[in-house]
Amino acid sequence: MCVPVIVGETGLGKSTLINSLFLTDLYRDRKVPNAEERIGQTVDIIKHTIGIEEKGIKLRLSIIDTPGFGDAVNNTASWKHVEDYIDQQFEQYFRDESGLNRKNIQDNRVHCLLYFISPFGHGLRPIDVECMKALHEKVNIIPLLAKADSLTQAEVYSKKLKMRDEIKQFGINIYQFPECDSDEDEDFKRQEQILKDSIPFAVIGSNIQVDSKGRKFRGRSYPWGVVEVENPIHSDFLMLRNMLVRTHMQDLKDVTREIHYENYRAQCIQNMTRMMVNSRNKLIRGSEVDFPLPLAAVDTEMERQIFEKDEEVCILLSHLYGSPLHTHSHTYTDHHAQGKLHNQQTAMLQVQQG
Repeated sequence: MCVPVIVGETGLGKSTLINSLFLTDLYRDRKVPNAEERIGQTVDIIKHTIGIEEKGIKLRLSIIDTPGFGDAVNNTASWKHVEDYIDQQFEQYFRDESGLNRKNIQDNRVHCLLYFISPFGHGLRPIDVECMKALHEKVNIIPLLAKADSLTQAEVYSKKLKMRDEIKQFGINIYQFPECDSDEDEDFKRQEQILKDSIPFAVIGSNIQVDSKGRKFRGRSYPWGVVEVENPIHSDFLMLRNMLVRTHMQDLKDVTREIHYENYRAQCIQNMTRMMVNSRNKLIRGSEVDFPLPLAAVDTEMERQIFEKDEEVCILLSHLYGSPLHTHSHTYTDHHAQGKLHNQQTAMLQVQQG
């Protein structure tokens, strides 16, 4: 199961795009709040589970929507609800993974974040930068240029260049497509390069079937012509859909497991170890017994507790060092993982010495 989360302010076509991507109607009974209601609106987390069939294979997706994002007067830390939700799914998986029954663990971890960027500004806004920087260590961010049918082709091209430059300038780590092997087919390499050059994906959504020249398709009619959602000349919609449900779904899940979740897991183990070391030190100070204790000297109840605490710390340390962060073919995640591991090992040495 793949779990994407949808983030972006109201009016950027999030609902319409999701309905178009997965040929469904998730928001049939939704009530749209008026301007007064939006002033103090908070970000909600709404989960939809749908089933789709792709080339005869049935897939299940859990789509996490965030209505209310960026709609309030004060949007400071409006992404906190999204961050908390991602952490909650990591925490639940960590608890299940650490339990006795690990055969049927349900994976609800968030595998990608579709971030909608307004086409009406001059690039990324402060809320875009702050939100993506707050979340890029936790999830695969895929930026989307919303409502691409409101722009000319030249405007789409220039905005993409500017947004890619700003993403790099502000140090935002978006999802990196895996590097092709040297023996890969040339056509495959070309398609991968097209994907990389298309970031942020310029997308259009529509719930309306348009009849034009004897064909019916999802699109929009304008005085100057008709926009076809799945026409690659008009938008990157088809490219995004193929990436999510065909070509890169497994890689998104792999990066989540090997990088983002492993970082969270290592941090949890480090925090648990620190708590146990502090608890052990309190027991030592309270008992006035030299430490470490020889095994034969474990006579009193206090000494037994100290010995057990020390054993728990040793087990956790060996567990941490025995589960290094996995490497991945993504350039930025390799450096990120190595740096994270170095920081964790340094912190662990400080814990032991303290």
